Amino acid sequence: MTFRAASPADPDAHELIVEYFAERASGFPGEYRPVLPGPDAFRAPDGVLLLIEHTDPEGDATRGLIGCGAIRRIADGPLGARYEIKHVYTRPAARGLGAGRLLMAELERQARAWGARELVLDTHHTLEAAAALYARTGFAPIEPYNDNPNATRWYGKALV
Repeated sequence: MTFRAASPADPDAHELIVEYFAERASGFPGEYRPVLPGPDAFRAPDGVLLLIEHTDPEGDATRGLIGCGAIRRIADGPLGARYEIKHVYTRPAARGLGAGRLLMAELERQARAWGARELVLDTHHTLEAAAALYARTGFAPIEPYNDNPNATRWYGKALV
């Protein structure tokens, strides 16, 4: 698997983000209110949007773009520079390949390179697989750091 940085305006990135929002909306209890990121939402060194490409010649069903995820700098937290993880998504056919773990590791690597002292994210309690991924990658529950109407859980990871 390889990663490619992209703008949310890139057609591939836009397609994946729209898929992510559509999947979230279909299983969301109540009104889901997504906000499409603008073209400059994830610009280095304050953020990056990564697309994941699967290049395994044996896995025809999962070859090509299989997911995305991003980080962006937000207001400093108690530990210092804080980055938020956003839009972590893998296409259903690619789930179980380990792309989510690889993506989380790459986002963390990039945040550390930019001096992050903490990673945070928000999610909804109905996303059990996402919660398991976050726990496996070292995230723990924290107090809410934002007022996202789509979130019911908040997680953080110290990078100190």
